[in-house]
Amino acid sequence: MNKKAVFSVILSGILWGIISLFINALSSAGFDSMQIACIRMITSAAMMTIFVAIRSPEKLKIKLKDIWMFIGTGIVSVVLFNTCYFYTMINSQASVAVVLLYTSPVFIMIMSAILFKEKITGKKIIALLLTFTGCVFVAGIVGGGYRITPFILLTGLGSGLFYALYTIFGRFALKKYDTFTVTAYTFIFGMLGSIPTGKLSRTAEIIRFNPKIVLFCIGIGLVSTVLPYVLYTWGLQRMESGKAAILVAVEPLVGALIGMTVYNEPHNILKLIGIGMILCSIILLSTGERNVKKDENIPKNVLKSVDKQGII
Repeated sequence: MNKKAVFSVILSGILWGIISLFINALSSAGFDSMQIACIRMITSAAMMTIFVAIRSPEKLKIKLKDIWMFIGTGIVSVVLFNTCYFYTMINSQASVAVVLLYTSPVFIMIMSAILFKEKITGKKIIALLLTFTGCVFVAGIVGGGYRITPFILLTGLGSGLFYALYTIFGRFALKKYDTFTVTAYTFIFGMLGSIPTGKLSRTAEIIRFNPKIVLFCIGIGLVSTVLPYVLYTWGLQRMESGKAAILVAVEPLVGALIGMTVYNEPHNILKLIGIGMILCSIILLSTGERNVKKDENIPKNVLKSVDKQGII
């Protein structure tokens, strides 16, 4: 497996994992889940579009017939994912929200097998089981006595499904467009989709009375949106969807560590075991494969097969 792609995906998970720092600050300032989703999209769309326009303006050109891909990544995936995820996080526990979010590798693995003919190998299944079980332990659902309401369960599973759809729509888009093109238009369509429910006048009023909160608005847009989406999309272009989905599961690990150190959330042996299981799944998927170079004397049919798996 491409080591740079592995590092890129894992780093994206780390940056997504610290998002609770920004969500808690924005929620405490008076923003609800839909407002936070809108803030995230507006700031990230502005920063990403300006960056691409200055660096490579030609990458902002797309064909009208391909708009469906970006409606998929931006509105169907990101907007609905943000709304479900932030609602779950604000109205339950951050760790529970992350666990339900990480049902996404199951959705991705099944959809990738159907749409892209990716194999569901024993290695992937073991890594998936390690990841999800680790997330359950980290959240304290086992041994913690925590119960969730049916609606929270629904919004949490919804966040996992919509999160998974970014990888699926993104895979189609990456066949025709560059990483920066896909990321920029994801945020642009995400912004357009979130503005109608973003309560802009109320948002502006809160910012007017608390101008320092702008730093957290910029932070959630840059640190936990633009950078991780670019890194994940770049890595996704170079590996299988199912593997990327499991590698990025470093996010709940980071979230748990922040909870224990920043918010003094309780931790026990099961939570530490869960962190270890997530690490094991990442190590399992990131080792044991060799890169294959296109200029080597390898039969074309073999190269074609390798290309499909995202190794080259």
